[in-house]
Amino acid sequence: MKLLDDLRGLDRNNIGGWPQSVKIFFISLLFLVVVLLGWYFYVSSQQDELATLAGKETQLQQEFTSKQAKAVNLEALQQQLDEMKDMLRQLLRQLPSRTEMPELLIDISQTALSAGLQVDSFVPQPEVPMDFYAEKPIQLKIVGTYHQFGTFISGVASLPRVVILTMHDVSLTPQHASKDGTSTDGLLVLQGTVKTYRYLDEDEAAASAKNSAKAGGRK
Repeated sequence: MKLLDDLRGLDRNNIGGWPQSVKIFFISLLFLVVVLLGWYFYVSSQQDELATLAGKETQLQQEFTSKQAKAVNLEALQQQLDEMKDMLRQLLRQLPSRTEMPELLIDISQTALSAGLQVDSFVPQPEVPMDFYAEKPIQLKIVGTYHQFGTFISGVASLPRVVILTMHDVSLTPQHASKDGTSTDGLLVLQGTVKTYRYLDEDEAAASAKNSAKAGGRK
């Protein structure tokens, strides 16, 4: 109550004459205001930064858990990858070899003739070595009916070796077309590039991998 009485009787023009209790009160109040302002401008920003770091810590913990799980399974995954590569090599070895490729190209051409197709062009192109196999592009132009093309595909599939033919930039158009675009005689022209494949032996595969590594180094 004495403090309240002192506050009521303050002389604003004579601060030095204020009672000791009033001076202590205002000094304490000023200190509290300074502390609150300091907390607001400094501690508050620190808390925001702490919250950001806490969120980042959670993210890093999740990443660590994920990578740890991958590391634990790395050996098993590597084993699976090696098994898949072995399976791929075994499948590729069912493809023709280097020495069998010339005979295979003759077989493909003869199969087309046996199916009744007219072979206007059949030109093998240089091989393109890949990791475990080589591509053999063939530029061709063949004329025949749907039935003859079907017989040809069936005949290629029945060859002694596994033969894969893939079409690239190939067109199939009527040889003689009416105004509406349909064939007038049932004959179609297959023209473009097909690719067949053979497997690389160990020496060829090693040389191909070496060339690929050199090409990658030049980049």
